[in-house]
Amino acid sequence: MASSFASSLDALGLWRAGLGRRLDEFGHFLGEHDLADPAAAEALDTLRRGLVNEKLVVAFVAEFSRGKSELINAIFFADTGRRVLPATPGRTTMCPVELGHDGEEAPALALLPIATRLEGLSLADLRSQPRAWTHIPLDVTHPERLSESLQEVMRTQWVSVDEARALGFWHDDNTEDNPPVDDTGRVEVPAWRHAMINYPHPLLKRGLVVLDTPGLNAIGAEPELTLSLLPSAHAMVFILGADTGVTKSDLTIWRDHLGSPTTSSFVVLNKIDALRDPLATAAQVADQIETQRNNTARTLGVAPEKVFPLSARQALAARVDGETAALAESRVLDLEAALGAQLLPQRRDVLQTTVVDAVMRTEALVSRRLGDRRRQLAEQLLELRGLRGKSGAKTRLMIERVDAETREFEQCTARLQAMRMVHSRMLKNALIDLTSDRLREEVTEMQTAMHATLLNLGAKKAFIALCSRLRELLEATQTRGNEIHTMLTASFAKLNAEFGFSLSVNQMPDMNRFVQELALIQRNYVQYLGLTQALRLSQTKFMEQFRRMLMSKLRVVFENASGELELWNKMASSQVDSQLRERRRGFRRRREALERIQAASGELEHRLSELEAQDAQLQQQVARCADLIGKLKEHAHLDPATFGESGHGQLVDTESRIAIQA
Repeated sequence: MASSFASSLDALGLWRAGLGRRLDEFGHFLGEHDLADPAAAEALDTLRRGLVNEKLVVAFVAEFSRGKSELINAIFFADTGRRVLPATPGRTTMCPVELGHDGEEAPALALLPIATRLEGLSLADLRSQPRAWTHIPLDVTHPERLSESLQEVMRTQWVSVDEARALGFWHDDNTEDNPPVDDTGRVEVPAWRHAMINYPHPLLKRGLVVLDTPGLNAIGAEPELTLSLLPSAHAMVFILGADTGVTKSDLTIWRDHLGSPTTSSFVVLNKIDALRDPLATAAQVADQIETQRNNTARTLGVAPEKVFPLSARQALAARVDGETAALAESRVLDLEAALGAQLLPQRRDVLQTTVVDAVMRTEALVSRRLGDRRRQLAEQLLELRGLRGKSGAKTRLMIERVDAETREFEQCTARLQAMRMVHSRMLKNALIDLTSDRLREEVTEMQTAMHATLLNLGAKKAFIALCSRLRELLEATQTRGNEIHTMLTASFAKLNAEFGFSLSVNQMPDMNRFVQELALIQRNYVQYLGLTQALRLSQTKFMEQFRRMLMSKLRVVFENASGELELWNKMASSQVDSQLRERRRGFRRRREALERIQAASGELEHRLSELEAQDAQLQQQVARCADLIGKLKEHAHLDPATFGESGHGQLVDTESRIAIQA
């Protein structure tokens, strides 16, 4: 079978797993030989956990009956030999569905009741409240039972028009998109607000998260979907019907919710098999498909190369039956190639840069620590070799000199205390603009500005002003951080020169990355603050939910910025503590060795042998450290595709096939 996006994703997962093992090995070596201070060890552990828990989110967006679930099955789950997601004619997915895997939890379907919208709590808040969800265990060993359980995402309920309006499914100002009313005056709405499927599929274990979204009515009713989940996806696949082209509701979704196309947006024209005509030649059908493709690209304002005509049903059947020719005819491989070419290398490059940068910072720290230890050993060896053939009086003089050096060195404590006080004050000033309280004040100011205009018509202007103020806070933090870097660099240089330290300062974290994240939030949110959303923003519940979601997104940016700045300062100050401890330990060992030599004539040669053995061990540690770092960097620069080619990247192992195959 031809290489698929699924196999490429599996290879990327294997690359990440191997990199995680290399980090584990490196971290264990550093801990075993006390070569990393707590801050550096914490940074490496955070990096390793982030690498292992890395998620790749691919969102599928479409109106109902576009074959969205069938396409998900064809791309990701054909290796199971069956449909994982329900894909039947008519409307299937009634609420947003996240399909992923959490190894600490049993396979289950978690459903959030639609009534939680009335409480004003965001989805992010409710994720941490298990009691708010309905949990249905999934029996992955019985395909029929599994399929029956997943049918629950299709369930609906009937409510009054007033209830539908409160839930966000009925709009008096836009009656065309309202659901039909039955004879009793009731409206059919989804029973669930959100669904999460914890499913032990090999690709999901590799970190894939599939976001399956419902049609326009549900998308418009759930702000969190459009303001948080979709913008957070690494790729979005927008699915249309090849037989219908771009309908009015499709165009509404594209313009109002997907925004301008980006490199991570893909448009699919599904069901090209429906265009086949027994009275038309194959060339005529191909021309019709190409015409529909060009028309779709022109309507959506994208390049024709971003539109992929295919047949998801044919692709799934071909993969299940192992028919290579039919798979190529389905044209799904073109979409997979585009996903693999644009999405996976981008994620790999981001992870590679993060890992290599962190390892290089740790390498510099370890090199300084090993170099300092070897320097101290060399000084002791030189000192003790000078005692050969000398009298006891010479030894006493050496002890007195060690005591004098110790007293002289301890004078650095006053300097260190003064530096720490200045450092603490500067760090506090740098972090003050990144606190949750400051962020809450700025969001409150935005709300006040919004309410000052009729029907919140100034919402867009107020939001842009908020983003501008937040950007200034991040830039001010960068300036203060650079001032800390300048102060520490100057202080460390003096301490190194006067007291023999080997202190250095890593580069200040770049706040520009968080400025870019803020710009992305601004770009994703600003399209929902125009005139068309003014009426909804004037609703108290909607505005409160919007504020909660915005605070949640901004808090992540500011907490990450604050965390990186604090960790950088902690690493800078912790090396002072570790080197201070090492130097004091060195003075103590020198004095103890001289006292033993004074008491026993044969102790000198024995101590010299000990120090020479310790130096040999340090040389071995230097070589071992260099070897581990070299292997880590080498693995980080490997092409993940080689993992798939090596035969180790099997998508479904034997045990998994027994568990999930029909």
